[in-house]
Amino acid sequence: MDQSGHDRVHTLKKNSIGLSLLVFMVISAAAPLTGIAGAIPIAMLLGNGAGIPGTFVLMAIIMAIWAVGFVALARRVRNAGAFYAYSARALGGRAGGTVALIAVLAYNAMMFGLLGLLGGVASGVFGQFGLNLPWWGWSLIATALIGILGYKEAELSARVLMVLVSLEVVIGLIVAVSILARGGAGDLSYNILDPALIFVPGGTVAAILFTFGSFIGIEATAIYTEEVRDADRTVPRATFLAIILIGLFYTFTTWTMVVGTGVDALVPAIAALPDPTLYLFGLAEQYAGGTVAMILGVLLVTSIFASAQAMHNFIARYFYVTGREGLLPGFMGVTHDSHQSPHVGSVVQTAMAIVVVIFFAAMGLDPVLNLFTWVAQVSVLGVLTMMAITSFAVLAFFRRHRGEEPGWKVVLAPVVSGLLMAAMAIYTLIGFGPSTGTVPPLSWILPGLVPVFGLAGWLVAARLETASPARFARMGANRD
Repeated sequence: MDQSGHDRVHTLKKNSIGLSLLVFMVISAAAPLTGIAGAIPIAMLLGNGAGIPGTFVLMAIIMAIWAVGFVALARRVRNAGAFYAYSARALGGRAGGTVALIAVLAYNAMMFGLLGLLGGVASGVFGQFGLNLPWWGWSLIATALIGILGYKEAELSARVLMVLVSLEVVIGLIVAVSILARGGAGDLSYNILDPALIFVPGGTVAAILFTFGSFIGIEATAIYTEEVRDADRTVPRATFLAIILIGLFYTFTTWTMVVGTGVDALVPAIAALPDPTLYLFGLAEQYAGGTVAMILGVLLVTSIFASAQAMHNFIARYFYVTGREGLLPGFMGVTHDSHQSPHVGSVVQTAMAIVVVIFFAAMGLDPVLNLFTWVAQVSVLGVLTMMAITSFAVLAFFRRHRGEEPGWKVVLAPVVSGLLMAAMAIYTLIGFGPSTGTVPPLSWILPGLVPVFGLAGWLVAARLETASPARFARMGANRD
């Protein structure tokens, strides 16, 4: 592209994000405190209980294997469309269109789910201070704030996320260390890698859903590739660093959660609660005191906010890329004159979020068990599907570029990760109903959205191929 004023206006802000900010943006999407306080107790209850820490170890290994091929391709395809761009360049424009619309579905679903969780948690946390609003009131306030930050330049969001993530990690570790310091419930030596704990009939699907969901956002290292400094070095480093840090945090904290209650008593203790998300608060009060539990509640709200902000930023960039490259209406593919942010995509996503929150509130549905547990898990299935396709894209790309990378990086690792991701996606699709508590027809309508959006993306790309062959051929091209 040339350096005309018009081109600069519709380009994301270059060299605005460094390694540390990028890692924090990825970790914010993983929402460490949201995970251990909101999602993990539900995973323990619906999944494999004391097997969750071991499931995190396995998931971190799988993610690291997957990332080997991902970063190899990320060095050669630099486009904010990330998964979409890799698929388009390696597997063709129609595959790119398929992945693009699955991404739009997946990240929106997670964003909507997080808003439900935020509203449910905030109404309880702030109610104890006399700030009483229905759950949807807090969700709408968060949506507005997220929209404002998303409208601005990425660096502002990144710095806000860095502060919030740092605070949530610290409070999570304080609770974990407090449990260990007091000896827990006496199960300090239990084997987290015991297969009998990890592979539980009827519970493994939920464990996969929730533990994998804690790694959603790894793609952000490539989504911001047009905005980071020295992308060829920063993206790979940030990817592996984020996987290691997320894996360590979740494995350690969930282990201490089990230790705090006891292996056999864990699931009954969570089941006895009126809301599974109260579990960590009980542990915090028992082992670290009421003040820490109170602070934990406030930081849980900010943690969910940070994760929702990260998802919003992902969606805004996917809207921008799909508009820029002809898959969605062209007005999406512009950036703000001064902020150089994908502001139109941000506004569109904000409007969608408001509609979803109002709909669930009007229907009288529960923000945690319905909006979060049901809708957010569609995101997990979608991201699993995209990551499987990306692994196969690595194989296809380097088959045409033989000798540029060692075989173990671009053949062995992608084959292993691609098969694993595909198997988890199929397993999740089949077991979606029991693992989320949904029943027919919802148990097949919700996961069915993933192939439906994929087919829609395929058809949209096919239409682009007919209408503009030259533009179709440039899908996913580098944007340095």
